[in-house]
Amino acid sequence: MRNRADRIRHSVGFELMGLLLLTGLGSWLLDLDMQHFGALAVLFSLLAMVWNYYYNRLFDQWLRRRRGTSIKRQRDRIVHALLFEGGLLLVTLPVIAWWLQVSLWQALAMDVGMVIFYLVFAYLYNLTYDRLFPVADGAVLPQG
Repeated sequence: MRNRADRIRHSVGFELMGLLLLTGLGSWLLDLDMQHFGALAVLFSLLAMVWNYYYNRLFDQWLRRRRGTSIKRQRDRIVHALLFEGGLLLVTLPVIAWWLQVSLWQALAMDVGMVIFYLVFAYLYNLTYDRLFPVADGAVLPQG
């Protein structure tokens, strides 16, 4: 399993890269002011960063209990990404509707677009991260 410092590096890198990409693409595709959309994206980034840290920790613990390792297979990565985004959707939907002053249906359409973006981004980011910073099978890294 990964240690605390590694999990923080993972979360911060994920959110910074995602925030930069999402703010530029989202404001352009939705024809919204970049600062207004960017503030919403920063709020979501902070929410997601906290969720990311705890969710990944719980998911890895679940994998270790289930299979004896926290190394993810292809199917694990897909389940990981879907559950992460589903949990985040529950929190973000009402915030989007309120912040952008749109209906829940419009907010859902926007949120689905962000979920699709982050599903692809999360899969690619986590795959790349695991290759750049591998953990030996069954290894437990020291805390700190």
